[in-house]
Amino acid sequence: MKIVLLGYMGSGKTTVGKALASELKLPFLDLDVFIEEKEKLSIGAIFKEKGEVYFRKKESNYLKDLISNEDFFVLALGGGTPCYANNMNVINNSNAKSFYLKGSIQTLVDRVLLEKAKRPLIAEINNEKLPEFIAKHLFERKNEYEKADVIISINHKTTEEVVKEISSNLS
Repeated sequence: MKIVLLGYMGSGKTTVGKALASELKLPFLDLDVFIEEKEKLSIGAIFKEKGEVYFRKKESNYLKDLISNEDFFVLALGGGTPCYANNMNVINNSNAKSFYLKGSIQTLVDRVLLEKAKRPLIAEINNEKLPEFIAKHLFERKNEYEKADVIISINHKTTEEVVKEISSNLS
């Protein structure tokens, strides 16, 4: 089975993905890491040197390659991946099962504040303005995120609880 995890930054796509892959004995792939390896540049450097249009085109191409191959895996998408280049339709018209890890604005703010320096998109944003920034993004991305096969609330849940909930929705 191919399992695709999507959601906003801080929703736990990578953490949950690794735990789920381990439990299911499947490989774990992080689309951003995959892109960095293929392009031999960090995501930040790709944006800076080649621009967002280049990045989104590559992101979509790599996603299509991964989804269309025969391998089974757990794949964590970048937060914006579902919102560009018809990527959600690509996922939904494949044999992958998609899960939206949905967090409240407060949950996401609490989580990203812990690693703000490692997140180029928000590193320069004042902490007081972060809830508004995240709320705006979530509003813009909501329609695409909600096209996922299953929506899992992550609020007040441990990684193990989220993994268990995803597992129970695989049959």
